[in-house]
Amino acid sequence: PEESRAHKQVVRKDATERVIDLHPAIRQVYVEVDQAELGEHRGDWGRLQDALAAKWDLHNLSIDLPVLRDLQANLRKGKWSVTVTLWQEKKVIDVQPGYDEGVYGLAVDIGSTTIAGFLCDLRTGEILATDSMMNPQVTYGEDLMSRVSYAMMHNDGLDKMNTAVIDALNRLAASTAREAGIRQRQIQEAVFVGNTTMIHILLGISPVELGGAPFALANRDAMDVQARDLGLRLHRSANVHVLPAEAGHVGADNVAALIAEEPYSQEVITLLVDVGTNAEIVLGNKEWMYSASSPTGPAFEGAQIRFGMRAAPGAIERVRIDPKTFEARFRVIGEENWSDKWQIGPQISVEAQPKHLAAGICGSGIIEVVAEMFLAGILLPDGRFNPDLDHERIQWDERRGQYILATVEQTTTGSPILVTQDDVRNIQLAKAALYTGTKLLMNEAGLQSVDRIVLAGAFGSYIDPKYAMILGLIPDCDLEKVTAVGNAAGDGARIALLNRHKRAEAQHI
Repeated sequence: PEESRAHKQVVRKDATERVIDLHPAIRQVYVEVDQAELGEHRGDWGRLQDALAAKWDLHNLSIDLPVLRDLQANLRKGKWSVTVTLWQEKKVIDVQPGYDEGVYGLAVDIGSTTIAGFLCDLRTGEILATDSMMNPQVTYGEDLMSRVSYAMMHNDGLDKMNTAVIDALNRLAASTAREAGIRQRQIQEAVFVGNTTMIHILLGISPVELGGAPFALANRDAMDVQARDLGLRLHRSANVHVLPAEAGHVGADNVAALIAEEPYSQEVITLLVDVGTNAEIVLGNKEWMYSASSPTGPAFEGAQIRFGMRAAPGAIERVRIDPKTFEARFRVIGEENWSDKWQIGPQISVEAQPKHLAAGICGSGIIEVVAEMFLAGILLPDGRFNPDLDHERIQWDERRGQYILATVEQTTTGSPILVTQDDVRNIQLAKAALYTGTKLLMNEAGLQSVDRIVLAGAFGSYIDPKYAMILGLIPDCDLEKVTAVGNAAGDGARIALLNRHKRAEAQHI
């Protein structure tokens, strides 16, 4: 549990710098309204509609009921001058007395394992605050299928998981608003993306149908939902936009990655891989596109690995093994020096010793160590430990090999960190699931190779493309044509928040 950890997890889902055209769904206008007079029978809402039509050419507007309740008081308080907040140019969602400014929106990527949120100023497009946290649904299952089965097996399973994610989103909204120096109730618009199962649970729709063929989803199209109907503590009339999905297991997060990277507007054939507990893969160009979902499981997140851990200070994230001596050197999160430059011992001053010793291995570290063990000849091509090697770094538990990555002196626990045969097998399973998804799409398209590969996702950004290729995580491609783009799903959610035309593009794609 997060409360019991000494170090806060490093959730690597930061936003990337992007140029985004600003056309938000929310805008504010200032207007002066005719005063009420005896014998003049328009209502105050009718007078406001006429003023908006005359000054801003806005017609056929509706008004949200909670706003209507306060309308008369606000008109008189502002001496018949008000600032009106509009949604999509068709609905009045706030009326403030006098002149007021400030419109804010929240873009959230709800991942199976991590949730990342970006609070934006809708007038400038600036990111005011970002925050991320563990998805509390992990308690009910590490991967999608175990959460679907939790909803199947427990009568209150869906309610529990729905409450968990809504509470997390309320905490995220509160923490980002606090960091930006605004009130949580000032957030007037939100865009949520996530895989199909996450969106079903968020909306309180049972994910049971997604658990077996034909994997039918409740709704494939984009949705606009009132935040208050979901139990979100945002502005009382805030709207939540959920991007459309593609199919039963290829959801809104993949559509968000698409509008961020736009392979559909390019000549070259692009393979876009969003690596996570559940990986989404898209192959295509402006002529055609295929997509698939691949259940890689949580091994890349550090789970199912004996000394695996999430990305936190002390996690081994980079590894190099000398093919002659089999000695390992590595780098841990929170410590700039590689382990071969560390000074450790009772006679060394505290200042000279590393800030963080090794505590475990995170996802990018496990990929590098398995690839390096293969390059050094410790592992055979089928993933077994080489039985002909005799070296103190390689131990045998009966016929199962294990490699000492970090020695007793280099760890926080006082016992060595090992890479076991089971760890190698779990990584092989995860990478095989990903590679199979890619290969199926390439076979469907009749392709032997692709022009460029884009690695997305918190984890995808930290994989060294060379090691991903050695491991067989992705098909062979010119290394210079392999790029990591960070949290593309989160960026896509932000694009949809700041540009309402992109929402229509997402629906079309």
